[in-house]
Amino acid sequence: MLMNTHEARLDALRKELKNRGLDGFVIPISDEHMSEYVGAYAQRLAWLTGFGGSAGTAVVLTDATAQPAAAMLVDGRYTLQVREQVDGRLYAFENVPATSVAAWLADHAPQGARVGYDAWLHGSGWARAVAKALEGKGGALVAVDDNPVDAVWEDRPAPSSAPALVHPDSYTGEPSEAKRAAVSEWLSANGLDATVITALDSIAWLLNIRGADVERTPVALSYVIARADGTADLFIAPEKVTNEVRRHLGNAVTIRDRSAFVAGLHELAGKRVAIDPERAVSAIFEELRKAGATLVEHRDPTVLPKAMKNPVEQAGHRSAQARDGVAVSRFLHWLSLEAPKGGVTELSSAAQLHDIRREDPLLRDLSFDTISGAGPNGASPHYRVSEESNRTLEANSVYLVDSGGQYLDGTTDITRTVWVGPGDPGAEVKDRFTRVLKGHIALALAVFPKGTTGSQLDALARYALWQAGLDYAHGTGHGVGSFLAVHEGPQRIAKSAGGQPGTDQPLMPGMFLSNEPGYYKAGEYGIRIENLILVEPRAIPGADGEYYGFETLTYVPIERRLVDQSLLTRAELDWWNAYHARVREIVGPQLEGAEKAWLDEQCEAL
Repeated sequence: MLMNTHEARLDALRKELKNRGLDGFVIPISDEHMSEYVGAYAQRLAWLTGFGGSAGTAVVLTDATAQPAAAMLVDGRYTLQVREQVDGRLYAFENVPATSVAAWLADHAPQGARVGYDAWLHGSGWARAVAKALEGKGGALVAVDDNPVDAVWEDRPAPSSAPALVHPDSYTGEPSEAKRAAVSEWLSANGLDATVITALDSIAWLLNIRGADVERTPVALSYVIARADGTADLFIAPEKVTNEVRRHLGNAVTIRDRSAFVAGLHELAGKRVAIDPERAVSAIFEELRKAGATLVEHRDPTVLPKAMKNPVEQAGHRSAQARDGVAVSRFLHWLSLEAPKGGVTELSSAAQLHDIRREDPLLRDLSFDTISGAGPNGASPHYRVSEESNRTLEANSVYLVDSGGQYLDGTTDITRTVWVGPGDPGAEVKDRFTRVLKGHIALALAVFPKGTTGSQLDALARYALWQAGLDYAHGTGHGVGSFLAVHEGPQRIAKSAGGQPGTDQPLMPGMFLSNEPGYYKAGEYGIRIENLILVEPRAIPGADGEYYGFETLTYVPIERRLVDQSLLTRAELDWWNAYHARVREIVGPQLEGAEKAWLDEQCEAL
């Protein structure tokens, strides 16, 4: 039997591993910056396996006769997608956090196995855990000098050469000099000489620069070493640095070739250096140790101030949301007319939404690939439509569309679930949708004391579903950047099981988050309602201490045909009516004609 493309690639990798004396290799979705979304040059897992999700890891054993000889590890968001995109004859499917790479290797690696890994793609904690698991079998985790996947990937794309761009203070609300001064003060206060900043969005925020090196995230491939004396080194490919960027950064920032980064780490010999174990790869730790630096593990000092948006960023986001709300509302009106005719597909629907958004001169990109899921495809929370999976939006079915834009003044993310008429959705679908809506409203109305974490609020969004024996396998809310990453830490609203990052971070004023409970019935449909929200102070007469709540930022009609009003309380009905009155107030003046009439109809009170 002839091999298919991914089988041939797997076979080539195994031959390469055998030539290197390795018994296995681990392939994550990652780059040298531990990014969630990575450039085309770093899409090794997709190239090898066909998996198109944003989180997952493959483990390949060199011996193809082993049972199993390879595995794909993904979390609950991708349980369905991985089975649709990856050949189950080649890979066993494993669920995270029920298992891990360390646990899988402990169970399946041969005795004495030498398993390779690219230390520029994994965190140091991960490396310690896997090394310990292999040592228990008399084996070892081996850092490779160069990635064996790259050795067999003949047409691998080169890293982007797009120029870095200055992001003006009129959008950032704070000059880079002030941000760097705050980092300098933090270093001095903690008795540190320098910090290595590796996360691309942290660098973009600190220096007030943006880029186009990662699809859907406006960042430039680079590293920064910031020092207590207020100076910093930016390691970036020289062709990416324009004269405008040089003038913007000034004399306190030395621009060096990205290839000199390891040499820059070695210059920290004898220094006390802060390094973030969640955001810096294992190789950076090793190079600093080789240099003789004293490593102090600490969260990247830009992470929290980046998450707490200043008034200029908040205002910009509201403006971006108002325009994005118009675009999505126009799209939903178009969909209401065209989908029932039977000619709209997942791909054509996503393209139409993108075309409408592109009419905004401040749009620079989408904030992620649009999740356009018709019927059963919507049951995969992070479904990614392709030519092979593309479905027509059928009459009397559920359609889920999760999308967002990267505007110069803000990053948006919204999910709407709609009913493609003309028939009645039926009791089950309306029940599930309304329970998701109840969870969404409960979180939107939450009031909580200072110090409350996202994990403490998560149950509010799930309670109505739990009462019917239902749940969803993803977090309820993620942080959102300001013309930066659509998934931004450290804040998160999710179950704390598995020690997921961000669930223990107190929510603080200025933080953007998503509010997106859902429900997914495999093989039939998916439901999710998502708005973005802002943590804000709440004045409560006689309150003991500080209290916070949420300002809803996203204003687009929610599908009224899917609501079972008998399940809603008076308070929930009041929220619905107030929300849609606000939609009409914000979006209405920007529409006219049939679009305005459609909006008015959707916003009528329940």
